[in-house]
Amino acid sequence: MPASQDTVSLSPTGTFEDLFGQVRKAGLMRPRKEYYVAKVASNLLLMAACWWAFFLIGDSWWQLAVAVVLALAFVQTGFIAHDTGHKQISKSKRASELLGILHMNLLMGTAYGWWVNHHNRHHSNPNNLDLDPDTLRRQVIFDVDEMPAKATTSFRRFVIRFQSVMFFVLLGQEAWRLHASGFRAARQGALRRPALELGLVLLHAVLFLAAVVTELSPLKAVIFVLLNQAVFGLYLGAVFAPNHKGMAVYRSDVDLDWLHRQVLTSRNIRSSYLTDFLYGGLNYQIEHHLFPSMPRANLRHVRPMVIDYCSRHAIPYYEVSVWESYREVSRYLAKVSAEARTTTKERA
Repeated sequence: MPASQDTVSLSPTGTFEDLFGQVRKAGLMRPRKEYYVAKVASNLLLMAACWWAFFLIGDSWWQLAVAVVLALAFVQTGFIAHDTGHKQISKSKRASELLGILHMNLLMGTAYGWWVNHHNRHHSNPNNLDLDPDTLRRQVIFDVDEMPAKATTSFRRFVIRFQSVMFFVLLGQEAWRLHASGFRAARQGALRRPALELGLVLLHAVLFLAAVVTELSPLKAVIFVLLNQAVFGLYLGAVFAPNHKGMAVYRSDVDLDWLHRQVLTSRNIRSSYLTDFLYGGLNYQIEHHLFPSMPRANLRHVRPMVIDYCSRHAIPYYEVSVWESYREVSRYLAKVSAEARTTTKERA
């Protein structure tokens, strides 16, 4: 069952206002403009290097290596758009939107306006089975009571039955879903500037496909695109999967304040400078959710403060290794799937 008011551990003394005051006093909410200038520049160099290698190599199977590295560059570009969406790079709305649209729409091929709305709703209600769009849009279930809403076709029931594996398989399609998301949002009237945003998404697609078709034979071109987009989706999904999946889920009738809502539903990945780079700072998921506008480079420094605060106020703080995080996600999904099958048999 989802968490109830009786099953979550609530601290009688810890408050977000208290913790935030300490963090702000330590100067960790201040902008890191030099860091982001270097980050944006190095990422643009990475993208440029990928395309330089692409045109240099020409019609060769070595292009498959370029397809993989380019997929990694797309995700790193997404991290910059993510950070600007949270006002980590600039507090200016105009500058943030410009950076976001250039990185996400033009360089990555996803609608920034859709993503900001979607992601802000996730941050407000992480793992809320009624309100979190990151749980609602998934084909897998995170609690048995999601079965009626999600097990609506034979394929969806198949996914749920084997969701401990299918969850990761379906991540390979994540890039295609992201590309299409802006068009769905526009049909629903959820994009403020649909012509600009979708125009840049289409320009990204045209330039990408034109380069591939021009340089590569038809077979190589198809394989390049499929491999690139599969790695893109798998990498992006692998970054986000450990953050909340397998942690506490709840319904809207559970009243959680900001501190408990973010800490109890989030999982950190034990970090190094390599994981900081590969996960775009989202390995510090607890800290990022507590302070979404904190510059990525400061998350490493605020982590000890959050650990200490949670320890002093008896708030569970959860952190595991990279591989253990994926094992926990898979085991959790298998457990919910088994419970769903048992429940279905009992009702039959």
